[in-house]
Amino acid sequence: MPAAVRFSGVTKRFPGVVALNGVSFDVAAGSCHAVCGENGAGKSTLGKLLSGIDRPDGGSIEVGGRVVRFANPAEALAAGVAMVHQELASCPNLSVGENLCLGKLPQRWTFVDRRAMHARAAELLADIGAEIDTSRPMSALNVAEQQLVQIASAVGSGARVIVFDEPTSSLSEGEAARLYDLVGRLTAAGATLIYVSHRMQEIFRLCSRITVLRDGEHVATRPTEEMNEGELVQMMIGRRLEQRAPAHVGSAPGAPALEVRALTSRGKFERVSFALRGGEVLGLAGLVGAGRSEIAKALFGLDPNATGSVAVNGRAVRIRSPRDAMRHGIGLVPEDRKAEGLVLPMGSLSNVTLPLLDRLSRASWIRRREERVLGRAYFDRLRVKVASDDAPASSLSGGNQQKLVLARWLAAGSRILILDEPTRGVDVGAKAELHQWIDQLASDGHAILLISSELPELLHLSTRVMILREGRVAGEVARAGATEEGLLRLMAGVAD
Repeated sequence: MPAAVRFSGVTKRFPGVVALNGVSFDVAAGSCHAVCGENGAGKSTLGKLLSGIDRPDGGSIEVGGRVVRFANPAEALAAGVAMVHQELASCPNLSVGENLCLGKLPQRWTFVDRRAMHARAAELLADIGAEIDTSRPMSALNVAEQQLVQIASAVGSGARVIVFDEPTSSLSEGEAARLYDLVGRLTAAGATLIYVSHRMQEIFRLCSRITVLRDGEHVATRPTEEMNEGELVQMMIGRRLEQRAPAHVGSAPGAPALEVRALTSRGKFERVSFALRGGEVLGLAGLVGAGRSEIAKALFGLDPNATGSVAVNGRAVRIRSPRDAMRHGIGLVPEDRKAEGLVLPMGSLSNVTLPLLDRLSRASWIRRREERVLGRAYFDRLRVKVASDDAPASSLSGGNQQKLVLARWLAAGSRILILDEPTRGVDVGAKAELHQWIDQLASDGHAILLISSELPELLHLSTRVMILREGRVAGEVARAGATEEGLLRLMAGVAD
């Protein structure tokens, strides 16, 4: 099969780092080709070079046998190359329809034909199996819905080469399954897909060849059938990765740390009740729109319309703001760490100590020495890799950014942790490390509510799993009886 894309000695440097160093490999026409590696290996950089966002410092890129050097994404799109970004890229103040039709808004006379615009947008969404109101502003969508809009935009552009950068990182198993069907339809129609993902299962399901990058260099390109998950992980991180059963599941949980009764927010979720004990991990599963993240935000005081009762350590409390939640020992690691979990231009240390400034200050002056001692202790404890305490959070890898958010709540002394997609967009090595930390925290007596779109992650870490469907609790399954198929049936409302 001829090469649709050829990378020859591609090099890209950024200040202080070589992102790619002499990378060479071919992508066959009409194939789905995986690009794997740890965070910082150069995967996203490769996609940005191909799609015209950045330009290489050395080497060449060929598309359809012709050397290309796109000046911008519009030029790449005109040549049939599009990209679905891991980091959401949209105009939040515009509607879904306007975002999907940007650059090619249908007109009637000198005005935008809004009826035609929304019809076209609905058609693009239907092509990928997504049902989203095209009149809604992008800012009102959750992360998974925004990701679906990005996918619809790239696929609807008619591009013949599409880079998918972590396309399922926020999608539930049901939505991901529809994307897998879409991938099959695209390749059957002759499109060439470059697929970047940390999810081993989908790589081996979708891709015919796998390229591995490590530290910006090409390690190997092989047919998928010649590799297994263990070999792939070892190539990616340079060592074997062993997965053990979590230690906390062998211990009896403690007393209820968080009790929720009839938690309701009109249009989001209704009469949600559960108890979370110290020393256990309660998994929360559901399809996109089931209300998982909305419940997390309500428990952290971010939903002023939420009603119901909440008790912490047996005592009824009122949580009307994040300040109330923090005072009662509740910490939230949000789904979108960049938009909601971190102040990206701020230093890493300052991000960790944000909730503690009242404790670290005297007469409105921050005691910097104490701040650094405290922050450094948690950097060391969680093995956060950072050039300096003052390095901006934006400069860290996804895994280290997630550790920063977790370190913040540990430093604040939070004993109840709500973890919403804690391993979204992080590589297999960082994911294993975060899994170990979740297990360790539960073993130390923390009460953990774990929200994840990855059913294997929920099944591995959870003491039990609660399933949401259309904003209501659809059931609860003990760890011993939990299976992917069983959870999916409850999530989708499919009878046995």
